[in-house]
Amino acid sequence: MSATTVSPGITRVPFSGTPAQAATRLAGAGPHEQYVVYERDGAWWYAGGARASLVVDRATLTLDVDGEVTRTPWRDDPLEAVHRALASLPYPDWHAYGWATFELSYALAGDAADLDEAPLLHLVVPRTEVRLSPEGAEVRADGEDAHAVRALLAAPATELPSAQPLHVDLREPVDGAYARSVARAVAAIGDGDLQKVILSRTVPVGTELDLPATYLAGRSANSPARSFLLNLGGMEAVGFSPETVVEVAPDGRVSTQPLAGTRALNGDRAEDAARRAELLTDAKEIYEHAISVQVAWDEMTTVCREGSVRAEEFMSIKERGSVQHIASRVSGELRSPDGGPWAALGAVFPAVTASGVPKDAAYRTIRRLEGGPRGLYSGAVLAVGSDGSLDAALVLRTVFRQGGRTWLRAGAGIVGQSSPEREFEETCEKLRSISRTLVPARTLPAHSPATPE
Repeated sequence: MSATTVSPGITRVPFSGTPAQAATRLAGAGPHEQYVVYERDGAWWYAGGARASLVVDRATLTLDVDGEVTRTPWRDDPLEAVHRALASLPYPDWHAYGWATFELSYALAGDAADLDEAPLLHLVVPRTEVRLSPEGAEVRADGEDAHAVRALLAAPATELPSAQPLHVDLREPVDGAYARSVARAVAAIGDGDLQKVILSRTVPVGTELDLPATYLAGRSANSPARSFLLNLGGMEAVGFSPETVVEVAPDGRVSTQPLAGTRALNGDRAEDAARRAELLTDAKEIYEHAISVQVAWDEMTTVCREGSVRAEEFMSIKERGSVQHIASRVSGELRSPDGGPWAALGAVFPAVTASGVPKDAAYRTIRRLEGGPRGLYSGAVLAVGSDGSLDAALVLRTVFRQGGRTWLRAGAGIVGQSSPEREFEETCEKLRSISRTLVPARTLPAHSPATPE
């Protein structure tokens, strides 16, 4: 297939290998130090470099448009400030990609005083954007970027050599701190402080990883709702998201997809079926799921047209890598789609399945029992359009790298019937979705030279 013009500024060109391989090739050997790869609905997007960037911290929104920087204090609602800033962009048609940390939820709740200086949200309008699907690669790029991208797309799809499985001890630390935190959360629930809270724990990875190769290996072993590979704002991450926080279409249709209730999935059909039947009859798991759906419903009613909110796919089973979940979808129609999708994100962020019920009490419990910020874990990776669309993947089943550290993180939903032993085991089951496909760093085959950013 030869290059063809799709629309002004966008060219369709052939590429070698699968869309995932091509996107990973662009990330691992492309012309941009910072990038986001995002998979959605059978297509992959590569976003490299930055024409514009937007960063929100606990007090300020910083907007850089083609090198012109403005800093504006935000008040009351940081996402409304984001909406206004994006609406001011001088581009007729744009997409933005990036991330939001879990701590953005504290700012949305009016509780930003104790936050540190770390960014809460980081978006870029890329200099180069490539959409990869079985039909070809649609490239939006100029100059040297366009030449480098097209050369990489045409390069042979090299099969990465098999690596020895990297052993990560998922049961560290062994001092029982997580089990004690679960017991304290159960006691708080018994005292009536809250109904549910998600408590997480971190597992360090001591080996240097090849994150693009880890993405390819992990994608072959997982069936995510969304997946991503990113290096943006000092944070690197590879993730296979089991659910979306929110999906907003240009016409104002909106949905959120809570998954709560978990059992292991090991590939043995009889054992997996038995666990599935157990999951769907376990009172604790059904209760945990039901209250999550109720919160999602209530949150959606705050931004949706009266009578439009409904539950879909109610209590279906979704297989996500090493686990299976009870899943539902709550959908509706925004009251004012012209107002942008940010109100919808603000209504449901953070996902109830990664925070708790009620959320304000869950925040207090998470701060008290986890002992430090979560950062990107249980936040969102975002893809946003000037047409009013927004897609937010929940950041779970992810390996993180920042500041010389590499780690995994997983949590479990704690309710009154929880046992510390079972909740700890659930975190191990979830961690295996990513731990079993970590690829150690090594020298990769050379591709065609790319011009540095």
